[in-house]
Amino acid sequence: MIQLLKNVRLAAGVISQHLTDDPVLLYLQTTRRLPAVVRPLGRLACAVFPKKSVAVPVLLAALGNGDDADVKRRLELAVRGGAKGEQARRLADIALAAGLPELSDTLLAAAGGASGLKAAQARRLWHEGDLTGAVAVLDGSGPAGRRQQARLAGEAAVYAGFAPSLDRQPFTPVPGRVLYLLTNSLPHTASGYAQRSHSIMVAQQEAGWDVLAVTRLAYPVQVGKFLARASDVVDGVRYRRLLPVRLAPAMDARLQQQAEELLSVALEFKPSVLHTTTHFVNGLVVRAVAEALGIPWVYEVRGQLADTWAATRGPGARDSEKYRLFQDREADVMRDADVVVTLGQAMKANIVAAGIPEEKVVIVPNAVGGAFLEEPGDAASARRELGLPEAGQYIGTVSSLVAYEGLDDLVKAFALLAPEFPQLRLLIVGDGVSGPALQEQVRILGLADRAVFTGRVPREQTPLYHQALDVFVVPRKDLEVTRAVTPLKPVEALASARPVVGSDLPALREIIDDGGNGLLARAASPDELARTISALLSNGSRRASMGQTGRAAVLAERTWAANANALATRYAGLHHEHEENQ
Repeated sequence: MIQLLKNVRLAAGVISQHLTDDPVLLYLQTTRRLPAVVRPLGRLACAVFPKKSVAVPVLLAALGNGDDADVKRRLELAVRGGAKGEQARRLADIALAAGLPELSDTLLAAAGGASGLKAAQARRLWHEGDLTGAVAVLDGSGPAGRRQQARLAGEAAVYAGFAPSLDRQPFTPVPGRVLYLLTNSLPHTASGYAQRSHSIMVAQQEAGWDVLAVTRLAYPVQVGKFLARASDVVDGVRYRRLLPVRLAPAMDARLQQQAEELLSVALEFKPSVLHTTTHFVNGLVVRAVAEALGIPWVYEVRGQLADTWAATRGPGARDSEKYRLFQDREADVMRDADVVVTLGQAMKANIVAAGIPEEKVVIVPNAVGGAFLEEPGDAASARRELGLPEAGQYIGTVSSLVAYEGLDDLVKAFALLAPEFPQLRLLIVGDGVSGPALQEQVRILGLADRAVFTGRVPREQTPLYHQALDVFVVPRKDLEVTRAVTPLKPVEALASARPVVGSDLPALREIIDDGGNGLLARAASPDELARTISALLSNGSRRASMGQTGRAAVLAERTWAANANALATRYAGLHHEHEENQ
């Protein structure tokens, strides 16, 4: 009960901040957390309001439904109709959340003396990466604006070089203990990030390491898990939650708060090595704790998050203040870590290009373990167990539903294949911000009865969903982030003896042997993607051969147990190297 009361107070503070800083984003996050409630209401609102309505409620409903075309149409109607003042300001926030910055600018210009204009202008500037401008535009604001300005200034300070600081502590580490700091984790988040962390730690424990994971400050209450406990145990791995009653008001102070709380855990657990993952704020906290204790630390680069951010903003984002500072801070953290771990050769090349010595970088690829090591069953049995129609063929993916995954291209390819393969179905497993738009795309194409969107599924069912497919598809867009970052799910598909069709990108070439365990197609080309998938759907023996080839290679080269051994070897030499570098 005490923990629940703490969580309620913590959640109230988080919600209050979101209401001030970005109420439309809060609404979108709510639609993701409560889709069964919010989306039916949204569809009802869109049906009831006139087609020409530009009222804020109907635009929010269309936004939550993922009907991007309707959002844009109504916003353009509002511009042509001369929306002004407070209405224009509110619509500008919706346009920004919908990824329509030009329309947002037009509406902000018409907002005149709207009460929340400075706050909306700050959101717009922050969106494009102008951190300094976003803070400055709030000068002269009222109390709410000053609070927003302080929070943005604190985050801008972190990007500009702020780091938490801790006093040196008397400390004697216990050999064989590793303490992780993670952004999120099982059982509250079922992402590839969370699964990779968990799989590595399970394998390390099986290899004899004593492992403790700590998640970021306020997680998972901050993402809506209000009943979270202060600790969880999953498959024998212990997770500690840092759940204070109150969060410091800005990011710089929160990182200091997190460093102090992590230090307390470390003094109790007595690890011999600290291990954290992207992005750089985790590294700043772990670096401070490692320096206070005099022990080595590892920074694991799992993504290029500056490029992930830029991918949602357009080409100009790479010239922004935020992008430049983001890259600088990542490089700082990698330089200071004792070891840098990453996923593949493309990512290692980028890390070395940032000035990190090659010998300092260790590749620990995405891999498989547990149920994926067992002999996979046939598709019909998997479908039967999952309650899916058994007949016909299935293409699809298990993925986070975000724009750079290119799942809109998969839907277009499915529409092209549907007449050729009347029994073909599309199976998309996972959730994310693109989910509503993808479902709307399928509905408009008239294929809703042949498509299955599962949403988030229990992780123990994931192998079955892989086995239910005939062809696993990874239709990623051609972006800096997707050219470098190797995903986890296609590796699991290969372990499930399913051929993989993916975009012809450097990171995916590290997984997909074109013609061996799958096929490659030009990115962002639904026509070519459809032809490539068709070649496999039409040839069952080829699919089976590719599936067996892929599974054999994964079992030989990509297991979490092998990764745990590689990390143990690297950890073993860390203390000697660390002492030499002091």
